Amino acid sequence: MAVERTLAILKPDCVKKNLIGKVTAQIQEAGFKVVAMRMTRLTKETAGGFYEVHKERPFFGELVEFMSSGPCVPIVLEKENAVADFRKLIGATNPANADAGTVRKLYADSVGENIVHGSDSVENAKIEINYHFASSDLVANYGF
Repeated sequence: MAVERTLAILKPDCVKKNLIGKVTAQIQEAGFKVVAMRMTRLTKETAGGFYEVHKERPFFGELVEFMSSGPCVPIVLEKENAVADFRKLIGATNPANADAGTVRKLYADSVGENIVHGSDSVENAKIEINYHFASSDLVANYGF
């Protein structure tokens, strides 16, 4: 398998609950390498642009409101089979349907406030990573 990159976003509910450390520890314990990470606050415009693929869906407005409601932490992750492995690690969008031990089962409250975003394909991961990070932000080799 090839090494892939995926985008995770620790959403405003994750930050508000002070779970950044616990969730990133779980991610790293699952073998993911952090390539880039920062805390930011999305505006309604930037959140709307990021989630534009969902613009016609009934939950779009609520999603944009939620994602711009507080700080979030975008993270670029790397490992073999990163996209699929990360989606397995975070669990189903609805935490009630998520497998035991997944991030969402452990920490999420609802479908709307589900702690974390994960790219759904390698192609979308590239687009999403470029939305949040410049190529100069990505640290591919730690140098040690």
